[in-house]
Amino acid sequence: MTTIGLFYGTQTGNTQTAAELIQQEFGGNGVVEVHDIAVADPEDFASYDCLIIGCPTWNIGELQSDWDGFYEELEAIDFTNKKVAYFGAGDQIGYADNFQDAMGILEEKFHRWVAKPLAIGLPMDTNTTTQKQ
Repeated sequence: MTTIGLFYGTQTGNTQTAAELIQQEFGGNGVVEVHDIAVADPEDFASYDCLIIGCPTWNIGELQSDWDGFYEELEAIDFTNKKVAYFGAGDQIGYADNFQDAMGILEEKFHRWVAKPLAIGLPMDTNTTTQKQ
């Protein structure tokens, strides 16, 4: 079985929690290896044919800070024929106009190098308020 590389960035811990849940659902560390993009290197992507990319949208439609810092390093990675899935967290109520824009920013970058998107899942709203509008 092919090992999947899951790379995430997190500001508040919600995306890390989601990454760990995804890892568990796939069967644990032997199936999905989780990498915090804050400490990842471009070489970490090389050994995986399948990737899962996790990124919340931060501020107003921006990349989370760790992904923002790693963004230019993506240029050095060969994504040819890699299969990529995406997930993200954010606040759909407070930032409805740009909810999960960061996922699109990363997908555009990966897709530029012929990475094949497997799926762009439903974004997860991590706003825990119970107010109704």
